[in-house]
Amino acid sequence: MATQEETMELLEARIAGEITLSETPGSVMKKWRELFGVTQTDLAKNIGISNSTISDYEGNRRVSPGVGVIKRFVETLFNIDEGRGSSVIKSLSNVSMQAEESEPMYAIHDFGAAVSGSDFARIIEGKVIANPNYLDSIKLFGYTRLDSLRIILEMSPAEYPKLFGATSERAFIFEGVSTGRTPLVVIRVAPIKPKLVVLHNVQNIDKLAIKIARIEKLPLITTKLNSDDIYGRLGKL
Repeated sequence: MATQEETMELLEARIAGEITLSETPGSVMKKWRELFGVTQTDLAKNIGISNSTISDYEGNRRVSPGVGVIKRFVETLFNIDEGRGSSVIKSLSNVSMQAEESEPMYAIHDFGAAVSGSDFARIIEGKVIANPNYLDSIKLFGYTRLDSLRIILEMSPAEYPKLFGATSERAFIFEGVSTGRTPLVVIRVAPIKPKLVVLHNVQNIDKLAIKIARIEKLPLITTKLNSDDIYGRLGKL
């Protein structure tokens, strides 16, 4: 089994590789900056470049950053997190070290007939956190069950469309999340969006997650129903 230091080095390499290989590297940089909870100002100060340069990169208005910038970017995220107690690094490291023994990171299920957003929320005993007014107009043809952090660590941007199966008219049900920041940040920068997002068994929802849901006009729902009941009920649709 890899040591903690080796795992951190692997995480740094994965993040740098994702940025380098992406067709929109600035969007990937923004995703990781927000996942680490670092402001543009703090990032720019620690890297030694201007706020406007960071903004231009994230908006994909500049050419792809060079290897040196990407290296400093990743190192800065890790250094800032270490100064705050390494909460993000520990979370990502734990997922990475356990990944080989885990179940598949996502599972797709399609319904036999369309289900309204309101009925879906009722079936899973969901509490609507954002955009309840969109529920009645949504038609869902299935759901995708996701391990949030493993999707971040193990799935490349090119593979992201696989999460939708045959249609994007579906709900994403995220498991293993603490505040909801991670899944909503991923959805924010992704080219395809689900129609509804469910956060399973989350106690305190991150304000940024709620803000992103509102911007994207996505109904955001939480449920404390146990997994067996959720998927048992949805399996009958």
